[in-house]
Amino acid sequence: MLRFLTAGESHGELLMGIIEGMPSGLLIRVTDIDRDLARRQVGYGRGGRMKIEKDTVKIYSGVRWGRTLGSPIGLMIRNRDWENWRDKMSSDPMFLNTADPVTRPRPGHADLAGALKYGASDIRNILERSSARETAMRVAVGAVAKRLLEEFGIEIVSHVLSIGGVFAKVPKAAPAEIRKRAEASELLCSDPEAEKRMMKKIDEARAAGDTLGGVFELIVTGVPVGLGSHVHWDRKLDSRLAASIMSIQAIKGVEIGAGFGVANRPGSQVHDEIFWNRKQGLYRKTNMAGGIEGGMSNGESIVIRAAMKPIPTLYKPLRSVDLDTKKPFKASVERSDACAVPAAGVVAEAAAAFEIASAMIEKFGGDSIDEMKRNYYWYDKHLKTRMEMEEEKVQR
Repeated sequence: MLRFLTAGESHGELLMGIIEGMPSGLLIRVTDIDRDLARRQVGYGRGGRMKIEKDTVKIYSGVRWGRTLGSPIGLMIRNRDWENWRDKMSSDPMFLNTADPVTRPRPGHADLAGALKYGASDIRNILERSSARETAMRVAVGAVAKRLLEEFGIEIVSHVLSIGGVFAKVPKAAPAEIRKRAEASELLCSDPEAEKRMMKKIDEARAAGDTLGGVFELIVTGVPVGLGSHVHWDRKLDSRLAASIMSIQAIKGVEIGAGFGVANRPGSQVHDEIFWNRKQGLYRKTNMAGGIEGGMSNGESIVIRAAMKPIPTLYKPLRSVDLDTKKPFKASVERSDACAVPAAGVVAEAAAAFEIASAMIEKFGGDSIDEMKRNYYWYDKHLKTRMEMEEEKVQR
């Protein structure tokens, strides 16, 4: 079983991650992880924190001479801003009361619910962990999962579909071409004209002290048939992917394939017809299902879209109530982005990569990457041989 844990606060000394269940022999390059960490930090509309941090990872365990050992992998990302928060966020009780308590919950954040749930008189005890800073380690964990997927030819592309009500026209192109166009964009948008209008919207929102959300899409190619299962709710691949992406801060909706669009169409326009020929094998001409049927991958590309709400920290603060005095106040302001939809797409890549890697390990097993590849090879060969044999039976 593949699983991970993260630890750390937004202004704490560091972020930690532990990955358990990765097979041995997998090549891991720090540069691959750092590249995705850098991608998470860029994008038009990002705020001041991105100017402070330049995230890099250090691998502390589970890897020797560049290859996994099969034991837990320990990762660490240092917070550069720790120097300014050393006393305020120290674990040492001698620094108690060196920072004024935060008592004004910000609308749209975990502040109020978290303070009530955990009995916190200082909301900083909640906001430090609920912060999207935590996603830096999730991106690092996801980058390791991506390395496993690469061994099987599985790739993940993210690109932005809309920001602030401006919608991109997605080209009818292969995912590799969409990736190329998106990576050349400051907003990970494959439509240059829409990108310009999105930037203008972001500038207007920033000038008004406001923020913008949007929608991004993930396309996962090369996924074999049969990941996940229909037999239990918690083994369904679409359920796992949706839960993982919904766990990303500020994500408020997830759809797979045609998603909510299927509710307004008749069945004849929703379900993907199945065809066969010897060259392609079994295939579909459409992909309304988004690559998943009955909780299992069906061999088509997995397509996921997610909606990100506008970041709730506004430089023109919303009204709130002080938890101590119960008097109305303008909500306190922490450093914030005007828009972080492209970054959310990068985080979602990591979330999806981990869930698909987990499903691959469940399906093909193996303590080493070589054993896992052998199991995958014979499964793939069996499927192809089976279809050909059945065709020959029919012809006879």
